[in-house]
Amino acid sequence: MEIPSQLRYSHEHEWVAVEDNIATIGITDYAQEQLGDVVYVELPEVGTQITKDEAFGVVESVKAVSDIYAPVSGTVTEVNVDLPDSPETINEDPYGDAWMIRVEMSDPTELDDLMTAAEYKKFLEEQEKDEE
Repeated sequence: MEIPSQLRYSHEHEWVAVEDNIATIGITDYAQEQLGDVVYVELPEVGTQITKDEAFGVVESVKAVSDIYAPVSGTVTEVNVDLPDSPETINEDPYGDAWMIRVEMSDPTELDDLMTAAEYKKFLEEQEKDEE
């Protein structure tokens, strides 16, 4: 399982890449593995205000329907328009072509609440122990 070191991670299994004040958001490799084959994605429109810890979209797989939660608050500046037509990209390239939205952050200090790659790896290990 891949956990890129340059990203930040939420407890809901979203990843965030930050450049200046723009956060690119997607779901993690772990999340797409848990979901199985993704068949549908619903994303917000450009201009939508999203709020940290609230749902901003939906991913549907052959196994389940899951909300996607905002790891930061802000305004959606860009949406990956290719994903709805090619939802399987989430399974193939969760950290690359399957980015979901770009957000101009309203409060960059919210990034402090997110986990580093090492913290996320430990979080996943603890989750797996809890499931045993």
